[in-house]
Amino acid sequence: MSIGFGLERLGLLTLRFPRIVAIAVLAFTALCTFQLTKFNIDGDLLRLYRGSGIEYDRYIALTENFGTFENDVYLLVQSDTLTDPGTLEELRFLGLELELNEFAAGTMSPFSLRRPAEGGTSVPAVPEGMETSEQVAEALADLRINDPLMSNLILADNAGMVMIMFPDPQTMAELGEDTMLASLRELMAAYESEDIHIELTGPAIWKEEVLNASRFDQLLFMVAGVVLGFLTALFSFRTFWGALIATLTPVVTAFWVTGMTILVFGSFTFLTNIISALVLVIAFAESMYFCLYWMRTGNTGPDQRAALIETVRKVSPACALTAITTIIACTSLALAPGQGLREFAISGALGMALAFLALVTFLPLSLLLAMRLGFRMRKTPSAALTAPIPLVRRIAHAAPRSAALAAILVAGLLLIPHFLLEPHFKFQDFLPRGSDAIATSDQIDAGVGGVAPVYIRIPLEGGLTEMTDGDFATVERVHQIAENNFGVGKVISAASFRHYSELGFSRERIFEAVGPFLRQRFVTDDGMQALITAFSPTSENARQTVALVESMRAELTSAGIEGAEISGFRVLTAYASLDMIGTLQISLMLAIALSVVLIGIAFRSWKLALVSVIPNSLPILLTELFLYASGIQLQLTTVISLTIAFGIAVDDTIHFLAHYARARERGETIAKAVDTTLDRVGPALIATTLILIAGCAVVTVSVLPQVALFGFLTVITLLAALIGDLIVLPALLIGGGMVFARWSERKNGIPA
Repeated sequence: MSIGFGLERLGLLTLRFPRIVAIAVLAFTALCTFQLTKFNIDGDLLRLYRGSGIEYDRYIALTENFGTFENDVYLLVQSDTLTDPGTLEELRFLGLELELNEFAAGTMSPFSLRRPAEGGTSVPAVPEGMETSEQVAEALADLRINDPLMSNLILADNAGMVMIMFPDPQTMAELGEDTMLASLRELMAAYESEDIHIELTGPAIWKEEVLNASRFDQLLFMVAGVVLGFLTALFSFRTFWGALIATLTPVVTAFWVTGMTILVFGSFTFLTNIISALVLVIAFAESMYFCLYWMRTGNTGPDQRAALIETVRKVSPACALTAITTIIACTSLALAPGQGLREFAISGALGMALAFLALVTFLPLSLLLAMRLGFRMRKTPSAALTAPIPLVRRIAHAAPRSAALAAILVAGLLLIPHFLLEPHFKFQDFLPRGSDAIATSDQIDAGVGGVAPVYIRIPLEGGLTEMTDGDFATVERVHQIAENNFGVGKVISAASFRHYSELGFSRERIFEAVGPFLRQRFVTDDGMQALITAFSPTSENARQTVALVESMRAELTSAGIEGAEISGFRVLTAYASLDMIGTLQISLMLAIALSVVLIGIAFRSWKLALVSVIPNSLPILLTELFLYASGIQLQLTTVISLTIAFGIAVDDTIHFLAHYARARERGETIAKAVDTTLDRVGPALIATTLILIAGCAVVTVSVLPQVALFGFLTVITLLAALIGDLIVLPALLIGGGMVFARWSERKNGIPA
């Protein structure tokens, strides 16, 4: 069996039964094209973490008991004339209209809050009918000092306030999130003036920004990827029609991948959004390699069809093996928890399988049609692709043993930063650069509580009519512990209204005054669970959040509070992301090990498997050195990019070793086989790497920092991989001398 485990037979079947295969290809393309009509990108950030473990389960339990929180909308209202009675009353009407909005299940603003009054009634917390700025300033200052809720809603300098709308899930599901945001922006526009400025933030707006950026990225990546790939092919082949043939296969592959991803998952996410572009550039590289080999083979004889058959037989096995190793790299990502990464892993593996299928079906069919129309490639590729090869040969022969030892030593030293890297996650890194919503969140963080709430859910003994003294004491203890960790005035709970209790109002009266919706944010209807909400800055990274939560948990345990659970979207993303990164790091090592073993099995040589370790590890280790030195550390995107880049980089090693092994089978010495391989494969490796780098370079211009980082790290890794395959790998083969020589060569003293 060949190194492609017989998968190259699909290409031979295509050449044998071109009409049947053409019908099948057209039918499959039609199916995928139909799926494109359903194209959409799901901006649900929770989808990434679905099924990720205990923190996700805790978050779901929280939403089931106290409602959903990931769609809360924050309005930051700023005004230099806030203490002007006219401005205040204008904002009171804004708060009322916000509460009456068809999407609102409830709101929390200085105007929605009420306080108990004599006679069993309640009055607005912000008094009505004030006539002077001094009265307004005094009232707002009193509320900030004595009402913890108000301290999280009114800015200390009286320059603004925060209003929060809690969307109704059913209405939002029926009418859509876009309609909700449009409705809110229409409301904001009615109140915008020279004195009043209103900005939106919160998870719903973050999601909208990610969606808009992802849609733009998808279009940019596909168009720019095709254009750059075509130009690189034109530069390599020096003929328009040759470049067009090499371009068609990747374009069709991208259609297939996009259609099948929609068919399997129903939509794209901000992670799977880059799969189509990624597979596009990989398919470009393989298409280029295939066409370059066909062009070279066609030079030896007049029959280009025979050259095509020979190309399928010689190139397809290596392409099959490269597809398998990249599929292994993608599949290894599925070991990490969370639906988002599993979808990314499956999409990547599916994309690579489809890329190989297009290579051995659509590309041969295209070449058959081109030959029938009289097309012939130029005799040689661009001189720019062959120019570096003599220099590379001289370097490989200059001091191969020293170069090989140096490469091994460098790889060993680079293990130091590899083990020093630490997982890092910051939610803001997933949002577009220059995000208006994040800028607004930062203003809220600086002025009041924050837009990243952390929730502490505690069990109670239960009191259907009024919270018992024992339960209230428990809530007070947890409230105090939360303030110890998050800061005074950064926590709200049923204990926030103690000053009203001290004025003689019962807790039941207080809950009646705040209203049923806010009451449900403090205690469940059955009185069996209470909720304490603490506000943390949006800018916190995952390690800071985890440290804070662990400190809280330790204090709760010391205080004897049993059954308390700390959750929230911020907590979920912090714990789950760090867990994902750790698992992905292990999966990367597993992907490398499995790929090396697979190379050994495919070539039936443990020596070739061993020699492939260094040139494929060095790019990863060098990129990790950059991550460590730059302080970027291991993030979700960095580990994913390293895994995918390894899967791509090992492709070139396989193509090199495949040609080297054939040269050795023809009886060439190691040095001669290396030279032959460099002459034959080197230009193709340079051309394919240029395409890969051009395609990934497009990704670096994404406004999503994590997507841009993915492209940048992939470019670095691919450049290092090209150096590894053209310089390090030949040095290892030649420098290894008798290690890679056959027994008969060693016995007869034949030089390597």
